[in-house]
Amino acid sequence: MASKDNKLSRLAQERRERNKGVNPDNEPTVEDRLARLEEDIRRLKIEYDIYFNGGSKRTPYDTKMRLESHLKRLGDDRTLNFAQRYHYNSLATRYASFREMWRRTMQGREEGRDIAAAARASNHEAAGPFARSEFSCADVRHDVQTVKGVYDALMEAKRSCGEATKDLSFAKFHRLIMEHADGLKEKVGTERLRFSVDVENGHVSFKAKADK
Repeated sequence: MASKDNKLSRLAQERRERNKGVNPDNEPTVEDRLARLEEDIRRLKIEYDIYFNGGSKRTPYDTKMRLESHLKRLGDDRTLNFAQRYHYNSLATRYASFREMWRRTMQGREEGRDIAAAARASNHEAAGPFARSEFSCADVRHDVQTVKGVYDALMEAKRSCGEATKDLSFAKFHRLIMEHADGLKEKVGTERLRFSVDVENGHVSFKAKADK
């Protein structure tokens, strides 16, 4: 009996030792999960490009299923705030565009068309049309959620036009907005600004004006 008790005690001690390194605070944040989703989409696109150009004999089916599982879990998360939900929707729309492009390319492959040419022709279409976005904000310094929404819309517009996005981090964008907001408010005589992001003639249009 004593031997059995000692064994149970030893097993319990081993479990405690294993759990010492488990910290619930290390759970990935929503921002981490969104960043991972964006990276997963980028990687999957690369894998499909390799496949369509003859560098791989197998479609990246496993990677695609893992990404879609992650996409669904994040989409079902009701804790996302407005900016996070906007970012998620942008990623989901982008992935849906890529998935449709891959479907058409696969169909072309089955019908004997030039796969590489079809992939190149569809690549630009994958970004999809950009929908004009507007945001109203009275305090750009503290209303980070709204400013993040403006930033995400601007990044999405840039991507839809094939423009670089790496040179403008959110921190840099927020700083620029704060530097110009007070002067603009004083100039137009308002306490609230309206920011608009659009694509006009293939170029990004970003404007700020009084929100009357």
